[in-house]
Amino acid sequence: MADIPVYLIAGFLDGGKTNFINGILEDGFARQDKTLLICCEEGEEEYEKKALDNVTVVTIEAEEDLKCSYLKELEKQLHPKQVLIEYNGMWQMERLYREVLPANWVLYQIMTFVHAPTFEMYAKNMGQLMMEKITNADMLVFNRCTPALRDALRKRNLRMVNRRADIYLENEDGTSEDYLTGDECPFDLNQEIIDIPDDDFGVWYVDVMDHPDRYDGKLVHMKLVMCHSKKYPGIHCPGRFAMVCCENDVTFFGLIAKGEGLDQYENRDWIEVTAKMSVEKHKAYRGKGPVMNVLSIAPCEKPGQEVVTF
Repeated sequence: MADIPVYLIAGFLDGGKTNFINGILEDGFARQDKTLLICCEEGEEEYEKKALDNVTVVTIEAEEDLKCSYLKELEKQLHPKQVLIEYNGMWQMERLYREVLPANWVLYQIMTFVHAPTFEMYAKNMGQLMMEKITNADMLVFNRCTPALRDALRKRNLRMVNRRADIYLENEDGTSEDYLTGDECPFDLNQEIIDIPDDDFGVWYVDVMDHPDRYDGKLVHMKLVMCHSKKYPGIHCPGRFAMVCCENDVTFFGLIAKGEGLDQYENRDWIEVTAKMSVEKHKAYRGKGPVMNVLSIAPCEKPGQEVVTF
């Protein structure tokens, strides 16, 4: 049975889901192949009827009516090449993943649309439902943003919640801008000790190399692979192996480390480190760079995924 790509459009009322779908129907990929559009929510906007010549629209009014058996029946009747789902913001997405989508319906992309003026209200009163839509998104769009709302959204640092999504802020005049300005930090610098998750070392490494000053004087904690430099004898540079673009492109990313106990470990030993960061001039950096001043070090088990990705 052939796989069917599924594009999930999520969000609450007034988020702009229908307008986005109309754009896909009129000018996007839905013009090319037979498409099934499953509407789980009726808002103020309507689908553009002139763009529905290649699309079958099925409306589902109750969450309990959205069943795997029904979707299989639709597939048998309509033979769609792709599926769009305008999902009801009040319905949990986890049920869709676990119980509803047939095995050959492959979730290609999740796009979440948020009405920026009501975001805080939804986040406060329906936090779990709102954050589910945000944390699972591959693309996240906040529409009808004023300058004040843009600033407020950036101060929330949503990149901490979802680091993989492309995030856009759409202004009231219809223009849009990237959520990232280059100044955002992917970690909470207000923590007493900044804990770097195993999977996020790559994100942290890029940030600390690009912005070493923001970590100057901060305490960090992470798991690392020990490395003693061959090029600079006596220099310790623990870090992680990282896959930059493919399996054949694995590179070691290390940082200069100072402190007692580092020489007790062999190359490729796994260590757990708490260190105070500083910015120092070092020949290995050909200038200034981040230095880990190790406060505590101990052997540890290697993480489930030894090679980090970006």
